[in-house]
Amino acid sequence: MAIEIRVDELLEEHGRSFYWLAKETGISHTTLWRLKKGKALGINFETLEKICGALDCQPGDVLRLAGNEKTTRKKSVRAKPKQ
Repeated sequence: MAIEIRVDELLEEHGRSFYWLAKETGISHTTLWRLKKGKALGINFETLEKICGALDCQPGDVLRLAGNEKTTRKKSVRAKPKQ
């Protein structure tokens, strides 16, 4: 499993371009390109906040756990402690 950045999908939903996002947020084209292409090793909170502010969304809208069909958590089964 890996975390995907859904920038392209969000831009399409809002009718905006990649270049608009760079200009609106002040995030460099290089940084956004690396996020878009999955080449970034991480994303800092400031960058995530700027993207969410520009696209009027929540961090969970930008990030998605890939390869996980179920989005609900499984409950773990714990053994009862011995008495």
